Amino acid sequence: MNHVGDRAQRVDAVVKVCGQAKYVDDLMERDMLYAKVFRSTIAHGWVKRIDTKKAKALPGVEAVVTFEDVPQHTFPTAGHPYHIDPKHQDVADRNLLTRSVRLWGDEIAAVIARDELTAQKALRLIEVEYEEYPPLLRAEDALKEGAREIHKGTKNIIKKSEYQLGDPEKAFQEADIIFEDEFRTSMVQHCAMENHSAYAYMDSRGRIVVCSSTQIPHICRRIVGQALGIPWGRVRVIKPYLGGGFGSKQDVVVEPLAAFLTTVVHGRPVKLELSREETFIASRVRHPVHFRFKTGVKKDGTLVGAEMRLISQNGGYASHGHSIAGKCTTTFRQIYQQHAVKCAATTVYTNTPAAGAMRGYGAPQVIFGLESHMENIARELAMDPVEFRLKNLHQVGYADPLTGLVTYTNGLAECMAKGKELIRWDDKKASREKPAGLKRRGLGMACFSYGTGTYPVSLEIAGARIVMNQDGSVQLQVGAAEIGQGSDTVLSQMAAETIGIPLEMVHIVSEQDTDISPFDTGAYASRQTYVSGLAVRKAAEEVKAKVLNWAQRMTDLPAEDLDLVDAWVVKKPGGEKVLPLARVALESYYHPVDAAPITADVSNNARVNALAYGCTFVEVEVDMAIGKVEILELYNIHDSGKLINPQLAEGQVHGGVSMGLGYALFEQLLFDEKTGKPLNNNLLDYKLMTVLDTPEMGMGFVETYEPTGPYGNKALGEPPTVSPAPAVRNAILDATGVKIDELPMSPQRLFEKFKEAGLLGEPGSK
Repeated sequence: MNHVGDRAQRVDAVVKVCGQAKYVDDLMERDMLYAKVFRSTIAHGWVKRIDTKKAKALPGVEAVVTFEDVPQHTFPTAGHPYHIDPKHQDVADRNLLTRSVRLWGDEIAAVIARDELTAQKALRLIEVEYEEYPPLLRAEDALKEGAREIHKGTKNIIKKSEYQLGDPEKAFQEADIIFEDEFRTSMVQHCAMENHSAYAYMDSRGRIVVCSSTQIPHICRRIVGQALGIPWGRVRVIKPYLGGGFGSKQDVVVEPLAAFLTTVVHGRPVKLELSREETFIASRVRHPVHFRFKTGVKKDGTLVGAEMRLISQNGGYASHGHSIAGKCTTTFRQIYQQHAVKCAATTVYTNTPAAGAMRGYGAPQVIFGLESHMENIARELAMDPVEFRLKNLHQVGYADPLTGLVTYTNGLAECMAKGKELIRWDDKKASREKPAGLKRRGLGMACFSYGTGTYPVSLEIAGARIVMNQDGSVQLQVGAAEIGQGSDTVLSQMAAETIGIPLEMVHIVSEQDTDISPFDTGAYASRQTYVSGLAVRKAAEEVKAKVLNWAQRMTDLPAEDLDLVDAWVVKKPGGEKVLPLARVALESYYHPVDAAPITADVSNNARVNALAYGCTFVEVEVDMAIGKVEILELYNIHDSGKLINPQLAEGQVHGGVSMGLGYALFEQLLFDEKTGKPLNNNLLDYKLMTVLDTPEMGMGFVETYEPTGPYGNKALGEPPTVSPAPAVRNAILDATGVKIDELPMSPQRLFEKFKEAGLLGEPGSK
């Protein structure tokens, strides 16, 4: 029975639909206390005085702590694997509470009370006096000579990096034409359904237990230990079901403070949950990035040299720091043969919310710039945008000169062919009249590449444990965190396929507990089906081998002549049934002399990576008078290797494209220019896509077989969100002739650009 490639129902579908799944907010401890954070009402400054006497005197308040009461050492928060080399460790620039204010809403004090309402009342009784400085809200402002340092000794620069391949200057001299462009992307928030939430208590042995909505339970454990300055083994992290993360929960946001607060009240459970308004400013956002591109091209469309410079705005704290900018510079070189390449990147502190991981991890930003730039070049050369890209693609066998990783599969050309066919590109291009009037239609497309995991930049380790029950079914435990993406289902399919049992005989444990679950660095980088899948396959192969060895002892038939199919030991070839698996399992448990239950507990260090590829094709109608863009037709096409579960793959595409369209057209966090106060940190004023805004989405898959993956698979979790924005931008350009080089492409921005271009004048004008 083939489970890989089957449209199996999600293993967590029933419990989620019926409301049986337990999230952090569904779990309670006896005598739970509640914490609230006192946040700054300035974006940049210093706390001169703080008075908490009135708050402490309020009935029901158990404790009030300030920046004076917490450990004074700093710690990192990014959900990266720990690195033994200090030079490669994340930037440690956080305190549990701070006196130095670096963004509006920074954490100065915390109240612990018997209920949330009392805690909220106590916050209003805290008196504070600030020394306020002008906020630096843009990277350019933070980099100006004489700008006040947000973190001392940094000059507001987290890190710079650059690399060069070949001789770009020589390539530019040999080019027939040189093109230069600038692009800017916006600050957006993840807006997962579940806000950040955690509670912590101390067990009878004095260990701190944290129950959290985290994507990275094992990393969370380490960071809590670092934040409190205690051995990591004194921390236990439990991750129940999780209501979405999209990267925001790949940062340790509320857990360290919750863990500290339980020590303040002698180990009693303390819960700390962010409101939606707090989540916008106190969790993480996507980096706004300013790109400059310079590309040399031959008259026939051949790319000969390219240069990209970028400045990434990171906010008040480093979080994932320069790694997003680094991902941009890597992605820049991995689609097209540009021969000579130069990249330079700078990541900058500003007095805005800290930017961290968000679905796509830098790729949505750089692909918006790169694919808009490629479109501009193709149009200037009077080349079809698809043919121009096809002419310059990397091919199978491409070896990245900096990482050494080899491309074994690349279905991008086939993806583009499928997209062209589905949207009827050639027919529409041939029949389209010159754009005119106030409603204009256009076609656009954009490509992407995306790595599967983080190797060789980071460690890629994953664990899996399989225990066979007496009836032949198995318990599957993984450290991989199910956060809504469907990893529990596909890993169960892999285990069932490899062992040779029906899917319903795989019982996966959906919650992670760092005391029990195998070590895995977490849910991020579209890694789990690939990296954790390799560990699951390894464990499942070990279990199958043990079953066949037991069957050999029971039948005297050589193990190499036996197979396990649909929970039966069978002869091969032919498939003649020999023994039911349940009988073998029972024998392993209760053999009077050699009883040894069949188990496997493995860890796999995946020193491999694979590039997924794809593209988006879109047709839009632009209402020039009001700047509204309607998506008439859209196709998101992927080479993600072998699809383990096509139904879940389609779900990933639907969600990712919707997020990509929101990024393209609507979403942007806004701040008061003078004070740095957030202006739309709520779901009323922050313009998320609604069901009424969401168009019909077409999709397609080109299935290659990736030899480095456990079953030929590659990344799919993040890729769908990467290319919709530049595809829409390029369609607007096709419809109107106007280049929109900044996100979001909102009605206000489009209206202004159309007016600037003279397209909204008197009747009869352009």
